[in-house]
Amino acid sequence: MENLLCDEVWLSSPGTPDLSHESEYYIWKGYGYADFFYTTKEDSEQALVICLKKEFSYMPEAGYLDYLQSKNLVFARFRAVQWLIKTCTRLNLSIGTVFNAVNYLDRFLSMSQCHGWKHWMMELLSVACLSIAAKFNETSLPSLDELQMEDLEHCFQPSTIQQMELMVLQALKWRLGSTTSYSYIELITSNYICDINYNLHKELINQVNRTLVKAILDFELVPYPPSVVAVSALWCSLEELVPSSYNAHLTKILKLINQDHEDNIMECRRIMKAWLVHPFYNMKVSEQYSHYYPPSPVTVLLTDRIDTINDCQVDLSVFKMPLAGSNVFKLDRESSGNRKRKKEEE
Repeated sequence: MENLLCDEVWLSSPGTPDLSHESEYYIWKGYGYADFFYTTKEDSEQALVICLKKEFSYMPEAGYLDYLQSKNLVFARFRAVQWLIKTCTRLNLSIGTVFNAVNYLDRFLSMSQCHGWKHWMMELLSVACLSIAAKFNETSLPSLDELQMEDLEHCFQPSTIQQMELMVLQALKWRLGSTTSYSYIELITSNYICDINYNLHKELINQVNRTLVKAILDFELVPYPPSVVAVSALWCSLEELVPSSYNAHLTKILKLINQDHEDNIMECRRIMKAWLVHPFYNMKVSEQYSHYYPPSPVTVLLTDRIDTINDCQVDLSVFKMPLAGSNVFKLDRESSGNRKRKKEEE
């Protein structure tokens, strides 16, 4: 069992109580407000520093946005994230689970060398990422059959999903304690937005969470650090809910973030503002990149033929993950990122 332990930095101390699953669920559904996870301001500030230090190591590889566009995966990703959100809601899973699942999916996609993604491949990856995230976050786990009950065109055998889970875990190097945009909300609001009344504070958190859920659907926000996305969502929500004092709150919040990200925060805010004018903006943009998926192999059965499923076997080598220690793909991503930075400098 010791071999399964990770070297990741945990944000809670032994004396820190866990949030109840029910409280987090009510935030996810938009009905209530939970007690803060961290018991002291010092714990919260330390956790914020840790999140800011490690967030880049849990982001997709450089050049991921270009990869999504060049491989016609923008709409496929949108559908996958949409399914993750709907399934977490249907199964009453915590909001942290959906953010982790999307993070695993993005990181895996960014490392793949596959040139011909098919619909069944994206569905299998989505189910595997959600299963892993649920095991990491939840105390009561849904079965693999429950995960696949709705909104999928294919049904996979548990053995196939488990093989895919192992491939994802190996690709992520078993690093599952991701820093996501959701990781920052409690840390910031508990320390830097504490002078508004209880009901307004509750509505602020719910509003920010709704904005962040929209944000993970939008492929244009994928390249930005989670802290930038979180601050942008807070900015939009504060501006709407406390227009008379949001500038004072915003000034304190912006001091927490590297000043080099100021332009990025402005751009994220611009994208989020577009949602207010056009609520389905991110869906329309994603649909512009929709394409026809090649047919599934005979080893993957459609859900309308679920009664005939036996022990399906899927060749997972089609995902074409780089070998352990290989830096070819990493160098390709880095060169893509360098080209982008050079273009920006010009």
